[in-house]
Amino acid sequence: MPTTYKSISQNDIGIAVAMMREFYAIDGYPIAIEKSKKLFAAFINNADFGKSWLIYSEDEAVGYIILTFIFSFEYGGTIAFIDELYISEHARGKGIGKSSIEFIKDQARKLSLKLLYLEVEHHNSNAQKLYLSAGFSGHNRKLMQYKIT
Repeated sequence: MPTTYKSISQNDIGIAVAMMREFYAIDGYPIAIEKSKKLFAAFINNADFGKSWLIYSEDEAVGYIILTFIFSFEYGGTIAFIDELYISEHARGKGIGKSSIEFIKDQARKLSLKLLYLEVEHHNSNAQKLYLSAGFSGHNRKLMQYKIT
């Protein structure tokens, strides 16, 4: 059965956040469920922020994708960050990740995006192999952060 994608609506927030909780648990990241639901509601209501989809296999939601938009002078327009791509553990190893990357790349073309960025944990060799096989490459810059408090 093919993998399908559905834009996340207000009615889907509970499903998406439940999977987000599973995703964050993998690496022990904290998650505030109610705050995440509110953030999702704001994200969905503002098309300038990006797009998000639930991933379906055999009529079951097995993952989600969040693509956030950034305007870049360096790259000549809108670029995007694959903020989150999660596939439920029981659905991994079935080609859903590969299909999802192709879906994101297709969406990027339709949206006239100039570049896709993503982060991957150093220990997640399976995800790294997936992204490299899909044409992603390492970046010669170091990602840094400054947390606003």
